[in-house]
Amino acid sequence: MAPRWDISDAEILAQIPAARARARHAMRTEPFGAAVRFASRSRHLVLTLTNGVELRIPVDLIPELRGASAAALADVALSPAGLAVHWARLDADLGVPSLAVLALGPRVAARAGGAVAGSRTSPAKAAAARRNGRKGGRPKGSGRSAG
Repeated sequence: MAPRWDISDAEILAQIPAARARARHAMRTEPFGAAVRFASRSRHLVLTLTNGVELRIPVDLIPELRGASAAALADVALSPAGLAVHWARLDADLGVPSLAVLALGPRVAARAGGAVAGSRTSPAKAAAARRNGRKGGRPKGSGRSAG
């Protein structure tokens, strides 16, 4: 479905209560960041999630952080909702889900049932993919790459 650009202010305001309810549900049922710090000796980002999981990610695996000084890396903060990590001195922000995928690897995250890079599945999407496959693949001009 193509995004609508003609949505009215009233329609946007009407969607806010449902969006807030989805956010409250996610905060109760899904892990998010609880604490973050930089371990300078080992050059690891240490991210603790609300479910008790602690991820230790070598900062050199994160392109945005490679080559940054220990002082800049130590100036790290978690967003108020615990959904992102921010480095003020580096003007860098990374989402907690992206860091988890980086720590586990995309294949492990996908096998565990997590969406990787925005991927989603549904019975309708699977049926559409099968129909497109019988026709020879994704229609030309769809604006999306095959990989």
